Parts: sequence; structure tokens; C-alpha cells
Amino acid sequence: MKNLKNILLLALGTAIAAIGLELFLIPNNVIDGGVVGLAIMASHVTGWKLGVFLIAFNIPFLYLGYKQIGKKFAISTIIGICFLSLWSAFFEQFPKVTDDSFLAAIFGGVIDGIGVGLVMRAGGSLDGTEIVAIIADRRSVFSVGEVVMFINLFILSGAGLLFGWDKAMYSLFAYFVISKMIDVVLRGFEESYAVMIVTNDPFEITKQLNDKLKRGVTLLHGAGGYTGDSKEVLYTVVTRLEVDKLKEIVLEIDERAFVTIQTVHDIVGGRFKKGH
Repeated sequence: MKNLKNILLLALGTAIAAIGLELFLIPNNVIDGGVVGLAIMASHVTGWKLGVFLIAFNIPFLYLGYKQIGKKFAISTIIGICFLSLWSAFFEQFPKVTDDSFLAAIFGGVIDGIGVGLVMRAGGSLDGTEIVAIIADRRSVFSVGEVVMFINLFILSGAGLLFGWDKAMYSLFAYFVISKMIDVVLRGFEESYAVMIVTNDPFEITKQLNDKLKRGVTLLHGAGGYTGDSKEVLYTVVTRLEVDKLKEIVLEIDERAFVTIQTVHDIVGGRFKKGH
């Protein structure tokens, strides 16, 4: 059942991504980054179908992904690339929505980013450069984001030589929009935050967070590194809209409390729900 759900999600995500590419970006010579961007340029130069290059260019990266990340990831990526190739051939016959490159970069980027985000939610990828970036992150001092950006600088430079530098700048803007929309799909519109509170009044704060925010709180037993005095550390997760209220509750009870707040990228299990 889960495998069927993932396949349907891959089909939906790639269909949406193909709409963004074929009806907005590609007709206006605005490209995505990574392997998709390379495939778009190769298709433009040769006149061959985009799907041919999507599959051909991703083959070496799929092998790396299978070896370094896992079989499930590789299979989901293969299915996703095949779906994208088919959807691309289907939507290619439709006329482009706009002749304005700026509008194409915005709306094409939003639509493409939503589609790619859904593919990633299904456990796959459409961009082989991400696989290289993940491997490089494990074996070097560079982060995934830094490696992807470095690779895309060369790809977008190629777009500048092929389509003109104004199109390359639109492509850079589209790439930025795509990356932001992927984040929205993967993390949701309402981000969650993990909060740790060091306080001398843990039980009252716990009670107030339970009553006013309806949030569960975990008590961690610790000790001050300098004094050696025992300390209670509270741990909870709240939404972005609840952060200010949480700080207000804590500081009303203990104005000397120490609070740290960090973004949470994913939550699995428990009873955490966004909204009430």
C-alpha cells in the first residue's frame, strides 16, 4: 500500500514538474539547475526529446545513488525520471502560457518546485547532482547546499552562453524560487521549532505550557557545568505562531530562564499536531 502511494505521488509530482518546465520555463529558454538544466540545454542544441537526456544523464548518478544511498532511493528515482520523461513529452505539445521570461521564472519555478518537492517526499530525486552533493558532503568539508550551488554555477554559466546572460539571470531566479518551493512542500507552510528551557521553576512552566499551548513537555535532568547544581531542562516542540507566546509564558514565570529555539525539519511519531 505504501509503495502504491509513493508511485502515485511520483506520478503526480512529475506531472506538476513537467507543467512548470514545458509550459513556462523551457519555451522561454529559462532552465532549472542540475541534470534537468543540462538536459534542457542538450535538447535545445540537438532537437531531441528532453526525456532522452533526462534518462541518459542520470544513469551514472543512479548507479552512485544505488551504491551510496540505497536501493529504495535508486528505484524511486528511476521511476520518477521515467514519469517526468513521459509527462514532458505529453505537455510539450501544449502552447506556452506566457512570453514574459520574468513571469515564466516565477510561476514556472513555483510549479516545478512543488512537483520536485512531491517527488522528494516520495523518496526519489530528479536531479543527479543532489546525489553527488550528498556523497561529497560525507567525504569533504563542503555541505550539500554548497556542492549543489557550485555545480549549478557552471550549468547556469552554460545557459548564459547558449541563451544569453539575461536568460541565465532569469534561470538563477527560477532556481531560487524552485528551491524555496521544495522547502515549503517538504517542511510545510508552518515551520516547527524545538525549544529547550533551562529554568529554576520547571513544573510551573510545564503546567502553563500544557494548559495554554496544549503542548507536551519532556523534563531532562541536568547539572550546571560551573556550579554543579542540579537543573531541570524542559524540551518541547511548537509551531512558528506559538514561539512568541511560549517566550511570554516562560519569562513571566522565570525572567532568568535560558531558552534556545531551533528549527525542526521533520517530526515522526508522538502526538504533535500543527494547529488545534
